[in-house]
Amino acid sequence: MSRTAEKPGVYLNDRVVALEEARVSVLDHGFLYGDGVYETMRVYDGVVFMMEEHLARLERSASLIGLRLPKSARQMKLSIFETLEACGHRDAYLRVTVSRGEGPIGLDPALCPRPTFFIFADRLRHPSRGNYEEGVRLAIVNTRRNLREALDPQIKSLNFLNNILAGMEARKMGADEALMLNAGGQAAEGTISNFFFVKGGALCTPSAGCGILMGITRDVVLELARRLDIKVIEGEFGAAEIFEAQEVFITSTIREVVPVRLLEGGAAKNFSVGPVTKLLMSEYRKEVYSYVENTKAAGPSIWGFTE
Repeated sequence: MSRTAEKPGVYLNDRVVALEEARVSVLDHGFLYGDGVYETMRVYDGVVFMMEEHLARLERSASLIGLRLPKSARQMKLSIFETLEACGHRDAYLRVTVSRGEGPIGLDPALCPRPTFFIFADRLRHPSRGNYEEGVRLAIVNTRRNLREALDPQIKSLNFLNNILAGMEARKMGADEALMLNAGGQAAEGTISNFFFVKGGALCTPSAGCGILMGITRDVVLELARRLDIKVIEGEFGAAEIFEAQEVFITSTIREVVPVRLLEGGAAKNFSVGPVTKLLMSEYRKEVYSYVENTKAAGPSIWGFTE
């Protein structure tokens, strides 16, 4: 990967293009209707963390909306590597987007003969160190998570309005992130994160039945907890139970494991960065380091991928 490019990498449909040349039609159904799927990945020292899992989830999301991906998994990997070469940043943010494509006005997917495939990569802007040392502010908002019966939460779609409205509400409350409840009043997830809390030594997190997207970082954290013999409870939790917790944290691909220092929502409670959170933060970093080193050694990766 070039160390001198120092610019965003952009891939549109079948080739790398300059950012100023990357244009999508106003008739693209991703723009018109939010009809499409995406994945966000983090790149550590040139290695895309958990790329196989992210691409598998992209394929699952596409399948759930009847969208045919225009590239195979191998072709998508090659496109990602080309984009990272153009980007030049070894620690990067990477997003892969596939929309239904361009077509006449109308809701019928058959109007779009070809999906639009887009990759964007840029320098990773690291969250503040204070977020990890002291924690972030989390607000339980009134905006409820979409009903799973109305929109399958396993579809990571371009229609993000539910999350945007929740985030707006949280910012009005002075919080950094929102915690959305489902229609039944149980904790679901954040706008861009999964939610965890520690109570009585057990690690608790909303189950799939609560209407959450099964986060890849969430899965890694749960596996680490089980490996460390930490009791794990996936279930349904109301706000009152959460306020009884000793520790709270959130997870996401870009931010990893982030402690929560203040939880608001009808009441307010301060939390310190507790021992379970600290342990999982440390173990997650070790897992990333091991993954990166093993990927460099074994390939294929950005370090040496050939046809």
